[in-house]
Amino acid sequence: MTDHTAPKSHRTPGRAATSNPDVRFDRYTSQMVDDGWARDEELPVLRTEVSEEMARKIITRNTSPDLSFDRSINPYRGCEHGCIYCFARPSHAFLGLSPGLDFETKLIARPNAADRLRVELANPRYVPKTIAIGTNTDPYQPIEKERKIMREVLEVLRDFNHPVGIVTKGTLIERDADILGEMATKDLVRVGISVTTLDNATSRAMEPRVPLPAARLRTIRRLTAAGIPVRAMVSPVVPALTDHELEAILHACANAGAVAASSIVLRLPREVATLFRDWLAEHFPDRAARVMGRVRELHGGRDYDPEFGKRMTGQGEWAAMIQQRFKLATRKLGLDRSLPPLRTDLFARPPQRGDQLSFF
Repeated sequence: MTDHTAPKSHRTPGRAATSNPDVRFDRYTSQMVDDGWARDEELPVLRTEVSEEMARKIITRNTSPDLSFDRSINPYRGCEHGCIYCFARPSHAFLGLSPGLDFETKLIARPNAADRLRVELANPRYVPKTIAIGTNTDPYQPIEKERKIMREVLEVLRDFNHPVGIVTKGTLIERDADILGEMATKDLVRVGISVTTLDNATSRAMEPRVPLPAARLRTIRRLTAAGIPVRAMVSPVVPALTDHELEAILHACANAGAVAASSIVLRLPREVATLFRDWLAEHFPDRAARVMGRVRELHGGRDYDPEFGKRMTGQGEWAAMIQQRFKLATRKLGLDRSLPPLRTDLFARPPQRGDQLSFF
């Protein structure tokens, strides 16, 4: 658990994590200690820092049996949205950074993502299959407004007629409706918008820099109006905190134009469990024990069970009840449909510089 008596080095408004857990790969750890010097000056605000990484490869492969995709792209590492429950937080440790506040404030942009993607798709041995974007960190987090890396990636995918599935909480995706709308006419794109709660206060506490629920519902409405199919994602369902909203969220998303829906229960891998417990103690002390009790019930008595096939659905009576409620609600709202796979037969490599011209 976090040592709440340790002195703070910064003020952290708009951040969900309350601390920076040690990086699990480091041999040494550090701890702040009060040196006895009383200081009255105000602490500085913890600001977002962005560094750059020139990617050598941009398409990441996976063989997880419970994922619907085998390849993905991450234009950014870390995520300023700062969702306290984010299962991607532990990935920051591979960069020598903490899954806590570092994950929200020390971001890494990959400015050559589109160039690398163009090279990889142009490889004669490449076989197209839907690329997932937003599965680790959000491609439409605030820095995308300035960096535009995600838009550049979409331009490449459009040029190659390559299918893509996008998951986001960011309303900035509306900026790219021109590209997405064009791809949608060819059945090359599908978007998932995550809505975790309809309560503004809960959303602001859990997801401090994510657009509020009403804004995300407007995004669903605007994307569907542009002909872009949107899946409503009630993810994660937080037991004893947001689970009672399941039907209401699905109803609001259906009214906004969503054509399908999915849901994943809360999962707390590695450092996320401690960060989430500390967050609960600060924001919902009256129900913290109940929430964590339900979480452990979901995951076989542990904070998290990473077993494939169980990690996203949970197990036990409560998990079965949530699944049944989801099934009934989506059937009633017409969101229980299975969407057809995106097209891969249109994939074509556009002419490259240096290509031999055709005689015909």
